[in-house]
Amino acid sequence: MSNSRLVYSSDGSNTCTRCGKALHKCKCPSVPNQNSSDGIVRISRETKGRKGAGVTLINGIGGSDSDLKKLAKELKSRCGVGGTIKAGVIEIQGDQRQIAKDLLEAKGLKVKLAGG
Repeated sequence: MSNSRLVYSSDGSNTCTRCGKALHKCKCPSVPNQNSSDGIVRISRETKGRKGAGVTLINGIGGSDSDLKKLAKELKSRCGVGGTIKAGVIEIQGDQRQIAKDLLEAKGLKVKLAGG
């Protein structure tokens, strides 16, 4: 391979396994998917790759996509901000960790604030 003159390859080794985009264009959360079988919902805050704008990441919630959508809608409504669901992780705009923690604990889930 050291004598190879390969300039471009479409073998897919330089693409993200979650979103399928090129690695330099990938904006998937850097937090690895937590094992949802431990029963703990983890809430963290991230600004990486968002030009300084922070988002609250909520992962470890089991259930179907429709359950996640309903929960995300309720969280966005309670916080008064926008958000989305990417790869099973709910993203809420801004630092909404405490509001999300209170809401999820009221629903009977075990919640941990992850990160700094």
